[in-house]
Amino acid sequence: MASNYSEQDYHTAPQQAEPQISVDEFRQIVAAIEYEVGKVIVGQQEMVRQLLITLVGGGNALLEGAPGLGKTMLIYTLAEVIHCNFSRIQFTPDLMPADIVGTTVIAADEMGQRYFRFEPGPIFANIVLADEVNRATPKTQSALLEAMQERRVTIAKSTYELDPPFFVLATQNPLEMEGTYPLPEAQLDRFFFHITVDYPTHDELIEIANRTTGGDDPDPDTVTTGATIIAMQRLARQVPIAQHLTAYAADLLEATHPDHPNSPNLVCRYVRYGASPRGLQAMIVAAKIQALIDGRHNVDARDLQMAMLPALRHRLILNFEGQAEGVSPDEILGQIIRSTTFR
Repeated sequence: MASNYSEQDYHTAPQQAEPQISVDEFRQIVAAIEYEVGKVIVGQQEMVRQLLITLVGGGNALLEGAPGLGKTMLIYTLAEVIHCNFSRIQFTPDLMPADIVGTTVIAADEMGQRYFRFEPGPIFANIVLADEVNRATPKTQSALLEAMQERRVTIAKSTYELDPPFFVLATQNPLEMEGTYPLPEAQLDRFFFHITVDYPTHDELIEIANRTTGGDDPDPDTVTTGATIIAMQRLARQVPIAQHLTAYAADLLEATHPDHPNSPNLVCRYVRYGASPRGLQAMIVAAKIQALIDGRHNVDARDLQMAMLPALRHRLILNFEGQAEGVSPDEILGQIIRSTTFR
């Protein structure tokens, strides 16, 4: 049976009526969020923008980069700026699925009668930080699958709906680092965007040192709520996209498959499996959001090209030759963009 879990109050922010927002208000909220996040996070504007697109797109984000680049701090800061329930799960090799979704325990009432009671896990939140997700075993990683795709959790034949908005924001260290496990392909496909975290520039390093070695800690303000994020999601999906642009997005996706006649040389040589239809959905939704941020009421080809790399880089499965030669998915996707004709 499906039900909204209410046996225990796991909300830190009250549920609010969904507001109605305009395109101008949409842009103002995005700008305000980016400004407040910028009080803490130095640089990384593209990463922050892609993370916001993921949130408004109603998806989940995977942030990948070396330790110490501010991935966890970014998500913490975002949770402060958006007033909704937040929880953190520190993934370790000994973490079990019940530590994430919760478990059923035996309890007793005032009369001494025993009954089963569900104790929710940290997945019951609006923003869930899955910190260093690739340090847990595949069995534990798979506990996120249902929540990430269907926004619900099934425990002991009972299904519990997760309150919207719901986002899993996962951080991941590069796979070549010691003590990590590759994420299953089924889980990777459930991430809306795969966001790479770049090393800061020289000037950004100096600014990071100035902010973090002084006596003052930056304090970002709360600028929006979960209800407003839901309204932004609804507005974004109403942005029109022309049929020829949808066809162009489908052409880009089909070109990631090595058996497609329009696939470029890099795909045919190095790719084993191309991107799934979820990649097409992510590209189109992200393009609509980017159009709104730019103050436009329709999508153009540049929006789709912008969304292609973070939406598809984790959905390409390289063959042995591609892995052995260290071919980058971004390099392959770049060739697809250059070789695919916009009709």
